[in-house]
Parts: sequence; C-alpha cells; structure tokens
Amino acid sequence: MVKFDVWRAVLVGIFLVACMALAGTASATESRPQNDGSILPIPLTTNVDPDRAALGEKLFNDPRLSRGDVFACATCHQLDQGGDDGLARAVTNKGHADIFNTPTVFNSVYNFRQNWAGPFRTLEEQAIGAFTNPRHGNTTPAAAVRKLQRIPEYQIAFKAVYPTDGLTVDNLLNALAVYQKSLITPNAPFDQFPRGDSAAISADEKMGFELFRDHGCISCHLGRNVGGGMFQKVGVHLQYFTDRKTTQADLGRYTATGKEEDKHVFRVPSLRNVEVTAPYFHDGSISTLESAVTTMGKIQLGIDLSSDDVALIVKFLKTLTGEFRGRSLAAGK
Repeated sequence: MVKFDVWRAVLVGIFLVACMALAGTASATESRPQNDGSILPIPLTTNVDPDRAALGEKLFNDPRLSRGDVFACATCHQLDQGGDDGLARAVTNKGHADIFNTPTVFNSVYNFRQNWAGPFRTLEEQAIGAFTNPRHGNTTPAAAVRKLQRIPEYQIAFKAVYPTDGLTVDNLLNALAVYQKSLITPNAPFDQFPRGDSAAISADEKMGFELFRDHGCISCHLGRNVGGGMFQKVGVHLQYFTDRKTTQADLGRYTATGKEEDKHVFRVPSLRNVEVTAPYFHDGSISTLESAVTTMGKIQLGIDLSSDDVALIVKFLKTLTGEFRGRSLAAGK
C-alpha cells in the first residue's frame, strides 16, 4: 500500500508539472492564432499521369463530346472564372438557366461527393452525370466514344496514352477524372502560414480565422478543401426557405434521393478560392462574401455578426485563394 501511495504521488506530480508546462505554452502562444490542423494545406504538386491529364484537358474543352457539339465541360467550368462560370445558375445547352449554381471544378478531388446534392461519389461518376444530363451533354459516354472514334487525332492520342485498349468508355472517363484531379490550387496564403511563413497572413486575417474557428464555422468548413466533406441542412438555427417560394434547387439532396429528410440538405461547399467564385449559395442568390457570411451566421450558427467581425472573416476567407499553374487566382479578378 505504501509503494502504491508513493507511485500515485509521483504520477500526480508528473501530471501537475505537465499541466503547468502546457499552460505556459498556451499563454505564450494565445496571442498568435494557430491552424490546429482542422484546415489542411493543399499539396504543392499532384501525383497524376501528365499524359492522361493532358488528354483529359483536351476532352474537357471539346464540345464535340456533347450532342450537337454545343456543350463542353469548360462551358460551365472556366478556369479563368474561378473554376465556375460566374453566373447565378449554370446555362443549359438550350441557353436557359439551370437548376443549381455551378460548383467550382478546382480542388474537386478533395470533395467526398460531387455537386450540391452530392449524387456522385467519384469524378468518374460525375463525368457520367454530365454526359447524360439532358440539360448539359444530353448524350452517353458510349455515344461520345463512337463520335470520337471518327476523329483520327483522338484515336491516335488514346492509343498512345492507353496502349492496351485505346479509346474506350472507361478510358474516356479516366482521362477526364485525371485531368480534374490535377486542378488543385496550392500555395494560398493560409497554406503558407503553417509551412513557416509567418508573414503570409496579416494580423487582421489571423483575427478573422479565430472568429471563423471560435464561432463554429469550422465545424463544417474544415479539411483540405475547407468544406466538401459532409452534408448539412441549411437553416439549422433559423429557417431560410420559409419566406420565399421554394425552387427545385432549394430541395437540395432531395433531388438526388427523393427522401423527405434530405430536403434543404446540401453538400457543404468548399471555401477554397471563395474570393473568386461569386455569386454564392446553391442558387447563386447571394452576390457578395459579406452577405454570405452574414446570412450563414444567422441561419447556421444563430449569430448576428457585427460588420467588423464580418469584415475580418472575409479577410480570412481571402487568404484561401490559391495559385493555379504558378499564378494566383486573385490576379484574374
């Protein structure tokens, strides 16, 4: 019993010393906000096959993959427009407004599901959806392959990149997916900060991050893509859809599942490059970041953010704007 009491005293002493050391560390650093690992930097490079990515890029920009040769992936996902089209809602192949706002294609490899309603688990599945959507490709991958087989340059290119079987549906989808996996935007100022560049973000931007974290925004917008990793209902604390006429877009994940509980549920969007992807929300109804932050504070967190806090959070959000092919996306806006 004496031995046990001695060891217990020793262990308690060690624990108290450790707590004091940790407390000292916390007090020394509490004035300097830390990225606690809930937001992960985007890798500086991607491990994709460059030949497949190059072929995928050609396909991504070719309207001949669609029925009538009028609609390419790049029609909606313009790399000089933040990876989307800058419109409230996408334009269909008939020139009409589509249902949803166009999500950015940048960093889509880090999303756990694709699109607002999250019907697609992989980039290959998403490509099939784009082909078969009557408002977009209005075709099938098999029909696209048959069309490409009549174009000698594609026959040659697929045989070079996929020497075993050349131009097939699987290889078509793979090339498109590999290209999209290459569309990452590393080296955002907020990513430079944890890599050791203490001057990458300003004091105001650090305060904005602290507000973003402490108010709970980070509970949904986290991970490498600062979002894109879960579904969430819009209107957690305050109903958003009751004072407006409900649109098909407002139904959210319900459009993919038909389940009542999925109404007004959406895949949480990434906040990467949000500075250059206006307008915002699933239907493009919010035109500025300030309005988006204010609205989300009310309906998701139950908080009326002050204008000063909103301004600081927006400053932080702008530190998430990365680079594509060595050039900041902010430079194009």
